[in-house]
Amino acid sequence: MSVVTRFAPSPTGFLHIGGARTALFSWLYARGRSGKMLLRIEDTDRERSTQAAIDAILDGLKWLGIAWDGDVVYQSARSARHRDVAETLLASGHAYRCYASQEELTQMREAARKEGRSRLYDGRWRDRDPGDAPPGVTPAIRLKAPLTGEIVIEDQVQGRVVWQNENLDDLVLLRSDGTPTYMLAVVVDDHDMGVTHVIRGDDHLTNAARQKQIYDALGWALPVMAHIPLIHGPDGSKLSKRHGALGIDAYRAMGYLPIALRNYLVRLGWSHGDQEIFSTEDMIAAFDLPQIGRSPARFDFAKLESLNGHYIRQSTDAELLAAIDQLLPHIANGAALAAKMTPQLRQQWLATMPSLKERAKTLLDIIDGASFLLADRPLPLDDKAKALLTAEARDVLRDIGADLGQVEPWTAEATERTVRLFAETKGTKLGAVAQPLRAALTGRTTSPGIFEVLTVLGKAESLARLADQANRQ
Repeated sequence: MSVVTRFAPSPTGFLHIGGARTALFSWLYARGRSGKMLLRIEDTDRERSTQAAIDAILDGLKWLGIAWDGDVVYQSARSARHRDVAETLLASGHAYRCYASQEELTQMREAARKEGRSRLYDGRWRDRDPGDAPPGVTPAIRLKAPLTGEIVIEDQVQGRVVWQNENLDDLVLLRSDGTPTYMLAVVVDDHDMGVTHVIRGDDHLTNAARQKQIYDALGWALPVMAHIPLIHGPDGSKLSKRHGALGIDAYRAMGYLPIALRNYLVRLGWSHGDQEIFSTEDMIAAFDLPQIGRSPARFDFAKLESLNGHYIRQSTDAELLAAIDQLLPHIANGAALAAKMTPQLRQQWLATMPSLKERAKTLLDIIDGASFLLADRPLPLDDKAKALLTAEARDVLRDIGADLGQVEPWTAEATERTVRLFAETKGTKLGAVAQPLRAALTGRTTSPGIFEVLTVLGKAESLARLADQANRQ
């Protein structure tokens, strides 16, 4: 059997981090078995579904490197097929027309809740003569679900799960306005798309029971089910905005690399021994459903940052600069930074990237560390740099600037010799000279190595920055 999985998000908002993990699991399972992962946009809720959300989902999947097979299927375009299946069930006696009014349905629900019954609909039109139908009322179509026995799902993650049919309603398949319900549409679409394995959040577990009743009524084979636990925050509660970012677009804007986020997500609830670092090839070869735990996974930003830092250090300087180019349209000051990206600045950035990436946990850290390259003169100083550049320190800048002005050629080795000789001549420690230099050249008290900074900035810019601060009032 050729494996076919699917990812089926509703386009009512961004691509949630939990949805991204579901898509990743579905993609890995299919790829590891030479199968296909299909993408279906479940946009039947026309009021809440938006094109912006659809675009965000597609863009987020592409950024993560999750490629679906074939064309995107839009559920709303298949409503005629859903209605045909509802009519088929009606004709075979597995469904019936329900003429209950909204007021009657409300009364049924209230009575059931008072009595503690999970079955909210009392089945009053299940076996009733349609001739009793009130005039002018358009009926809904309900599934004639079995009243006895049980529904069993052999779930690949949750194990054997059993529901008693007596506790399940005759669910609505087609609303009175002719629109199909989610339950019907999902079953028909999965069947027609040839889906063999449904991997989704365990908040859909109860839906599996209701959907199996539809499969059984139609005589269709149920796909293999795997319901994965939801993602919780560090405190054990359901992941929400108060824990931090929720959407994939937010993680991109925070400077995470797609390869790092993929690696983090695959280990969020799935285990493969003690291995933490996975290439894409490793993931595809190792991933399987029984290794997914049943307990909710806890999102750990510190662990994600650590993993991202690892991948930053493993990336080439050119790869990181390309990733920053892709990031700029997604951050607040990105347009201004992009406008400054001249060929000369790109070369300067590449030259200092080895130092910047050693301490960085995100691409934003690299951008922040390179701020001295991007800043306009006179260079803005942070508070620590301002405190460091006392009148005495400005005198040092004036004197060392004169010595550096004689350096030719302008190399890290040459500037280091000059600065060290200056410190020796003054009878002071190297740090007493290097720290004012760093503050004047970068506007901060921390930066890449000071001789690297001098080299990257070049002679003219370095001397100009030293003069700016030496002459500052």
